[in-house]
Amino acid sequence: MSTTGATADPLAALGTLPGVPESVESVRKAVDRVYGHRIMRRRSNEITSEAALRGARGSAALSGADWALEEVRRRTDFSGDDEARVMGAALRLTAEAGQLLSIWRQSPLRVLARLHLVAAATQGDEVGRPRQEGESVDEPLVELALPNAAEVSGRLEGLADLIIAGSSAPALVTAAVVHGELLALRPFASHNGLIARTAERIVLVGSGLDPKSICPAEVGHAELGRAAYLAALDGYVSGTPEGMAAWIAHCGRAVELGARESTAVCEALQRGAA
Repeated sequence: MSTTGATADPLAALGTLPGVPESVESVRKAVDRVYGHRIMRRRSNEITSEAALRGARGSAALSGADWALEEVRRRTDFSGDDEARVMGAALRLTAEAGQLLSIWRQSPLRVLARLHLVAAATQGDEVGRPRQEGESVDEPLVELALPNAAEVSGRLEGLADLIIAGSSAPALVTAAVVHGELLALRPFASHNGLIARTAERIVLVGSGLDPKSICPAEVGHAELGRAAYLAALDGYVSGTPEGMAAWIAHCGRAVELGARESTAVCEALQRGAA
């Protein structure tokens, strides 16, 4: 992670990059619109459940399991082939995220370790801890250079310190940095993309921007497409102000699309069609 200069609150500095305040405001308006929908007053739990399912489907799509939504609804066994296991991991992570909100601000590294345990669903020695030197990473869709274990450890500690210290930065900025940093580092032996997107969700919900978890950014990331996602990630990894701003804007657009998805669900419920 790079910032525009030395500051006690580097995340807040990112919030002032050109174009970022506009993205933050656009996201806030999109979230407010869906929260203001009349269906939310009576059926918010249904919207939350549907957003969770659609978010998991979107996250899995970016990790190579691009299933139709109805297929996700229909299936009960997610232990078969590789795609099924990816989808199962995405569903488990989405369910787990809400249980970890209270822990995140005090111990983000503990939360990340828990997310890897949930995603991997195995008892291997590499599960639930950052990878060690010489250990490989199964993340074929992210082809960036892989930081070594020492760099991973240092940057994870730095990220955790920022989260624990708190920031005046908008939730979108913090969520985008957490997401981008975890994708860049790929700290675990597997499931890093799924974990990064779950951590983004935790920040957006825990910050109060999306307290009912009805604006699934994962839906938006999937809709924008893997090519755009990876191109924006390149901007984050570059560490330049322009690259960082582009990544934050990309994450903002994903949240807006997630809000639009839930607005469509609200409209369908209002018409009695869902």
